[in-house]
Amino acid sequence: MSRERIKADLAIIGAGAAGLVTASGAAQLGRKVVLFEAGEMGGDCLNYGCVPSKAILTAAHKVHAIREASRYGITVGEPSVDFAKVRETIQTAITTIEPNDSQERFEGFGVKVVREYARFENEDTIVSDSVEVKAKRIVVATGTRAFIPPIDGLSGAPYLTNETIWSLETLPEHLIVLGAGPIGSELGQAFRRLGSDVTIIEAGVPLARFESEHAALVTDALMSDGVSLHAGLSATKVSHDDKGVTVTLSDGQSVTGSHILVATGRKPVLDGLNLEAAGVETDARGIVCDDRLRTSNKRVLAAGDIAGKGGLTHLAGWHGSVILRNLYYGLSTGQSSQPIPGAVYTDPPIAQVGLTEAQARAEHGDKIKVASWGFDDNDRAIAESDVRGGVKLILGKGGKVLGAHAAGARADDLIQIAGGVMSRGGTVRDLTSPVAPYPTRGEIFKRAAGSYYEPVVFGAMAKLLARVLSAFH
Repeated sequence: MSRERIKADLAIIGAGAAGLVTASGAAQLGRKVVLFEAGEMGGDCLNYGCVPSKAILTAAHKVHAIREASRYGITVGEPSVDFAKVRETIQTAITTIEPNDSQERFEGFGVKVVREYARFENEDTIVSDSVEVKAKRIVVATGTRAFIPPIDGLSGAPYLTNETIWSLETLPEHLIVLGAGPIGSELGQAFRRLGSDVTIIEAGVPLARFESEHAALVTDALMSDGVSLHAGLSATKVSHDDKGVTVTLSDGQSVTGSHILVATGRKPVLDGLNLEAAGVETDARGIVCDDRLRTSNKRVLAAGDIAGKGGLTHLAGWHGSVILRNLYYGLSTGQSSQPIPGAVYTDPPIAQVGLTEAQARAEHGDKIKVASWGFDDNDRAIAESDVRGGVKLILGKGGKVLGAHAAGARADDLIQIAGGVMSRGGTVRDLTSPVAPYPTRGEIFKRAAGSYYEPVVFGAMAKLLARVLSAFH
């Protein structure tokens, strides 16, 4: 079968966040765009990641709220979970958002959408079963998939990943989770609160990329929910039979459950792309590219998880914007020019943007300062009877905000306050300026920032000045 031959300004492989942002922007600027996607439009986030996981977490948190209602003088019975209905709410969330990422919408922008696998024919040509596209620029945005570690027996076991767990028709009796990163922690808590027994196995430190005291709040919450957490122990063997799955740990003990979820990280989706034909260099993280997302082939750019700069949907969307700015607006924008927040949507949630305290000390030594404030001194948190957590600011020369960290209720939303200041290169003073409504949790960043200035504002010199000025007023 002969292929349709197309000349395009831009060819994109992958219709996740990075590919869709790039495709819609370029098409609306009048560029001829061809978008390849063999799987689901919207990629991992819409279909298997962000959206379904937040939907199931919402259901799980509602169940927990009912169980905790007696703390507030409300008497209710033990909630009954209809897992089929929970699955319906998850699917409803996906189908409600789905039109934003649909083939029809992008064709309305003028994008030619090809629902086939694509690969490089040479340095400027992409081919699929039905089309051959010669393009001025090519964006690879194929993302990542679950990494399956080489544990003895795991490959032959009926393991689940973040893609396949949504196909479960009944609630697992006992879910074993390999990995206590964001995915493992979120889904582990969700299934535990919905009624499954849950065991999480983590070879390293749970949520190691976050501030240790904030990560500890999550692990404490998981164990308070009844999750069995094995940290610092690796899985050495997996076996299965009609009764379930058994995992042997590095200390010799074993755990048997009905299901096993692998959440031990991600790996780049590179297979089948034939990148060698295009002269595109790769490494263990994905496609090698510079800060402007340019690869070893001047015609080819990488965006999203495949670019090896981080695995976040909003970062992938930002990558799309970076490409558009550089190609079609005459700007020189690096993907690192904006601070990118990250969050774990457990209860309590934790979030951060910029450098951790350890990273800042490694870069700036003892020149950094830390300002913190806890929700135990926040009136809204006290009124809500939930004072877990707080915020932490990492400050450099002149009070520049190098990093911000939040833990506790709505931390995932609150981090945007500090992120907005950091995006403008702001200082701690910028966090003290806005007047926050009272009582809100958002006041906490202002309080943390204010603590930085307390020695100056209320110190000896300030008191002397106040005494002198009071004589004239």
